[in-house]
Amino acid sequence: MDQLTCMRSFVRVADLHSFTRAADALGLSRAVVSTHVADLEKHLRCQLFHRTTRRVGLTSDGAEYLGRCQRILAELEAADEAVRGTRLSVQGRLRVDVPVEFGRSLLIPALPKFTARYPDLQLEVQFNDRVVDLIAEEIDLVVRVGAVREPHLVARRVVTTRLLTCASPEYLRSHGVPMLPGDLRRHRLVGYLPTGTRRAHRWLFQRGAERARLTLPFNIAFNSAEAGIRAAIRGAGVLQAMDLVVAEALALGRLQVVLPDWSAPGKAISVVCRAALRDSPKIRVFADFAAELLRQYRQRVDAVLESPR
Repeated sequence: MDQLTCMRSFVRVADLHSFTRAADALGLSRAVVSTHVADLEKHLRCQLFHRTTRRVGLTSDGAEYLGRCQRILAELEAADEAVRGTRLSVQGRLRVDVPVEFGRSLLIPALPKFTARYPDLQLEVQFNDRVVDLIAEEIDLVVRVGAVREPHLVARRVVTTRLLTCASPEYLRSHGVPMLPGDLRRHRLVGYLPTGTRRAHRWLFQRGAERARLTLPFNIAFNSAEAGIRAAIRGAGVLQAMDLVVAEALALGRLQVVLPDWSAPGKAISVVCRAALRDSPKIRVFADFAAELLRQYRQRVDAVLESPR
């Protein structure tokens, strides 16, 4: 039995909850993946999965073994990189996941200079506004909005955000300017639907020690922050969003802040990678690059928000 090969098959089945999907991801047949797991169970003298016709679930032994396998395979990947010499040069494939607005506004314009500096790096970038599973989706590094709680991840907190309530000047001329959070109930509102949910975010307001979280009647809601901003610019209604993602529209006068005294702390933005890869040169250089983009943009946003309008 090739134990490492069997462990890789086991981890992928556990991540995807399916022998068929694991086989597709590994480029193997389902029968081969099933044999790998069966060989591993025979070797360990225990059952790793509960198998039904609809779902594959871990047993208690399987759950404990999964965590150890993930750490072993991650350490093996890091060891391979060290032997290949990638600690001395930045090369190989790097899979990155970033929020849509960060990718569109900041990453794409800066990428040509970065890729020219590291020509041996094969960079794969995907845009998402959802929280991805780095191990299950084979992602090396992410720019994440919000808390990072997974014990196998390392996060570098880069910037903080604030929540701004805003609307287009045309909308405000037609519907008036809300003076208190409660006034929003008489306005058309544009909400945000987090991926995997059917209920829009409640809006948060804070003025000094006074804090309110309101469940408001949204006229329209999107599962994309960018879509909500574009709709608000075109007069769909009032929007609440992170200051970083509406800064460009504010600077161009396409959106206008309302309730400025009621802005509330938003989520932090971090650069996150798997703990076992934290010392990889390709991880380090891209993490530094992404963090510097965020810090520079934070400074530009602050200048926009502090300028008289």
